[in-house]
Amino acid sequence: MEAGLGRADLAGAAHLELVSGVVRLRPEDAMFEAMLRGWRAQQTARGLQEDSIGARERLMRRFAEFTNGYPWNWEPSHVDEWSMSLTAEHHLAPSTIRAYQCSLRQFNAFLCDSRYGWVAACQQEFGPQTYPVPIVHEWNTIPHLNDYEGDPEARPFTREELQRFLDYADE
Repeated sequence: MEAGLGRADLAGAAHLELVSGVVRLRPEDAMFEAMLRGWRAQQTARGLQEDSIGARERLMRRFAEFTNGYPWNWEPSHVDEWSMSLTAEHHLAPSTIRAYQCSLRQFNAFLCDSRYGWVAACQQEFGPQTYPVPIVHEWNTIPHLNDYEGDPEARPFTREELQRFLDYADE
C-alpha cells in the first residue's frame, strides 16, 4: 500500500492508470479511458479472454453513449431506461439483457470498490461530490428465474423428463 493513500497495487487501480502531474485537455474523456483500461487490466489479471473483455468494453462505451454521460454521473434510472430500450427498441431476449446488466454491474462495482481508487480519483479530478456510485441493483435488473429461457420448443430435457422418455422408450 502507498503511504497515506490507502491504495493497493491491484491490476486496474486508478493510480496505475492515471498519469499524475499531467494537464489533460479533456479530463472527462481521459478519466473514462483510464477507467476502461483499468477494468481491462483487472479482467486480464483474473484470466478472462480478450473476446469477453473487448465485448464488455464496447458495451460500456455504448452505455456511456446511451446516457450521454460518464460513470461518475450515471444513475439507477439510466439502467432502467437502457434496459427498456434494449427490450422495446432492440427486441433483445431477457437473457441477453441480463448478461448486459451483469457486465454493467461488474464495471460499476469495479469503479466503486475503494481498493481500486476510482472514487478518490474522480473526487480529486472533479470535486468531492463527483464520483461513481452503485447503479445496478436487484430492483432494476432482470432476475434469473428459469434454468432455460430460449424457445420452449427447443429446450433441453430436464433429468426427470429424459428419464421418463427413456422409460417410455424401454417399454
